[in-house]
Amino acid sequence: MIPGPTNVHLKALEAMQRPLTDHRGPKFEELYAELLENLKYFFQTRKWDVIPFTASGTGAVECIISNAINPGDKVLVPLYGNFTNRIKEIVEIYYGKVVTIKIPEREAVTASQIEEVLKNEKVKMIFVVFNETSTGVKVRDLREIAKIAHDHGALIAVDAVSGLGGDDLPVEDWDIDLCASASQKCLAAPPGICMVSVSDRAWEVINSMKARSYYFDLKLYKRFFVERRQTPFTPAIPIFYAVNEALKVLREEGIENRIRRHKVCAEAFYAAMEAIGLSCYAKKEFRSNTTIAVEVPRSLKDSDIRRIMREKYGVHIAGGMADLRGKIIRIGSMGMVNRRIVMRTINALECTLKELGWNLRVGSGVEAALEVFSKYSGVQLL
Repeated sequence: MIPGPTNVHLKALEAMQRPLTDHRGPKFEELYAELLENLKYFFQTRKWDVIPFTASGTGAVECIISNAINPGDKVLVPLYGNFTNRIKEIVEIYYGKVVTIKIPEREAVTASQIEEVLKNEKVKMIFVVFNETSTGVKVRDLREIAKIAHDHGALIAVDAVSGLGGDDLPVEDWDIDLCASASQKCLAAPPGICMVSVSDRAWEVINSMKARSYYFDLKLYKRFFVERRQTPFTPAIPIFYAVNEALKVLREEGIENRIRRHKVCAEAFYAAMEAIGLSCYAKKEFRSNTTIAVEVPRSLKDSDIRRIMREKYGVHIAGGMADLRGKIIRIGSMGMVNRRIVMRTINALECTLKELGWNLRVGSGVEAALEVFSKYSGVQLL
């Protein structure tokens, strides 16, 4: 129950046992074409390209920057967590000029904050993290931010690694120019593949670039697919098998149903935390569907909570990152998350807190979660 890698669907695990195939042969070409079509469903686009790479989600973020930012180009990066800070660092590595907005703790960036900065700054790109995994906050105004970006002649780029498939983000409908995601979060596949969706507007910028990455060259990947139905470099073939199988599972469930399932499970978690007496880190209006960040009571240690849950109850959760290390615990509510898994996690947390001396009535969190689930009896929850 960490915020990725998540539990993997059995069909995806089984797919990795298939014999390797020649990545320059017809079987892989067939797989690759099918994979790209299924990825469009994941990103909710019909027209735009979605290109996968053998890399982690950070690779997709670097791909966007290396393909669209020249030295000296200005990029607006709102800062509200570890992964927003990472974008800033990558832009600086490519000699871009970063314009930052420091967002208050427990919040994500809003459209009005973006608009205010653009009154005085001309930028080439706005790059936001849709779902900040380190703090459990999400951007509510993404569609409006994309419109603001285009009104000011800028691209909108989004790190949706831990949000795509677990929350509403139709990239074509919302006019997101460049969107990064990865296999090991809401898609419920093994880690190893990242993906980038590219709008027509983004391709115009990419095609005009003076320099580009060697490995993450979007133009090269597109050309290889159009001409050969292949990748330019050796792909992680077993992971390609697994991701394509996970995408088929997603199609069977339906993207709307998967997003709804994530929302219901998150609501159950938040209700349980309140019933137990724990405070969530993110302000209510910014809470994530996929990463439940909970403050650790001052009388307890996060390491003790995580250790007992792991060793005694077989439930793995994560601690805080950077400045929040030791201050919060993070529960990944994504991928194959369902009612049974949510209830088991809450019960393990309740029993652990009781063992550590926290004053609560064991079962109060479970009851609150059950009440939430009862409201959605008609929703498919696996």
